Amino acid sequence: MTYLLGFIFMVLGVFMTVKSDWFLQNFGKSNWAEEHLGGDGSRSMYKILGVLLFFGSLMAMTGTLGNIILGIFGNLFSGLKQ
Repeated sequence: MTYLLGFIFMVLGVFMTVKSDWFLQNFGKSNWAEEHLGGDGSRSMYKILGVLLFFGSLMAMTGTLGNIILGIFGNLFSGLKQ
């Protein structure tokens, strides 16, 4: 099940990156992205989210996402560290 969901989210990430215009037309512009990412910020935001979704789901499929999250935030939750 992990591999199936990971593959679905990887495809969604690629779709968000390649078809960012479709997302822009259907979901609209983000005022925050337009202000902080430049003139075409919403399109860039959809592309960045797509790339993050792709690599995040790839790491979740291979089992490295949990280790990375614990490595970054492990000091905050010292009882969770292995």
